[in-house]
Amino acid sequence: MINGIQQVGIGTPNVYDSFKWYRKNFGFDVPVFDEAAEAPLMTQYTGDKVQSRHAILAMNLNGGGGMEIWQYTSRQPAAQPEFSLRRPGLLVTRIKCDNTAAARAGLGQSNPSEVHKDPMGKASFSVVDPYGNPFVIAESDSWYKRKKDQFGGIEGIMIGVTDMDKALTFYREVMGIDNILSDEERVFDDLKGLKDGGETYRRVRLAPKRRNNGAFSKVFGDFFLELLQVKSVPPMEHNMAGRFWGDQGYIHLCFDVNKMDSIKERAERLNNAFTIDTGDSFSMGEAAGRFAYVEDPDGTLIELVETDKITISKKLGWSVTLSESRKNKPLPGFLFSVIGLTRVKD
Repeated sequence: MINGIQQVGIGTPNVYDSFKWYRKNFGFDVPVFDEAAEAPLMTQYTGDKVQSRHAILAMNLNGGGGMEIWQYTSRQPAAQPEFSLRRPGLLVTRIKCDNTAAARAGLGQSNPSEVHKDPMGKASFSVVDPYGNPFVIAESDSWYKRKKDQFGGIEGIMIGVTDMDKALTFYREVMGIDNILSDEERVFDDLKGLKDGGETYRRVRLAPKRRNNGAFSKVFGDFFLELLQVKSVPPMEHNMAGRFWGDQGYIHLCFDVNKMDSIKERAERLNNAFTIDTGDSFSMGEAAGRFAYVEDPDGTLIELVETDKITISKKLGWSVTLSESRKNKPLPGFLFSVIGLTRVKD
């Protein structure tokens, strides 16, 4: 029932500075929405108080998931803890590229790591953005279209876990990401450019055996998760410990889904009930839909969004409402070409 990774939420002290860096360096230059609002449904993750924020959902229309760049406006966002691969939680986001040598050269000022092969044989390297968020840049075979830019959107994310068997049960049975592509325990050369990457880890890559072909599935493309459990030393504290949702750093992983009621029933049956559920359609700036949150066994936040309406052109007042049948097949490509007209050029 998952169409793909819709976005990864990234808390930042300055939403426009972050948006500028991601579009200039990674090509996330299409703002699907840009809005300031309160977050009244998230109070259990924001100190039991309604907080205000400004968020931009930015996409790279070469294909892949987007970034929800998120800044508090009602409080000073807390800094994220020092990064380490030994922490549970959302750790490293994976960005598609066409050629690692060219991509690495373009990111030379950001001190990229050396290029290594990942467990699936793909050339990759790591880099940390100016705000302390680590990324893996890796060659990919899954593209929506190809611009001259080297980069695409988000293809996957690395998630730290403390008990691999419990984590696998959650992601395979509750989330339906059920196909194990690799499962190894060793020191990985491609992790050595990241802090504590020289430790021994059990590393499992998961993808759905059958990804859903919903409205946005062609743009999002194929995806996978990598679960990482440190084995040679004890794990550290979760990277959300002491932080509100929305504070600096990675805050959630969001999947675009269909049939939310069926996912909810499955989650409850497997004793992993939603922690938040908007129920009926909820306005999300220039879009509308239903969103829900569920936690993995370590408390990492997973967001699920079922879109009911999307704005194609704000200037023209053109939006598309998705019927149940319309949600179950990819939207025509010309609609994304129109959305792409909002591209911000530097």
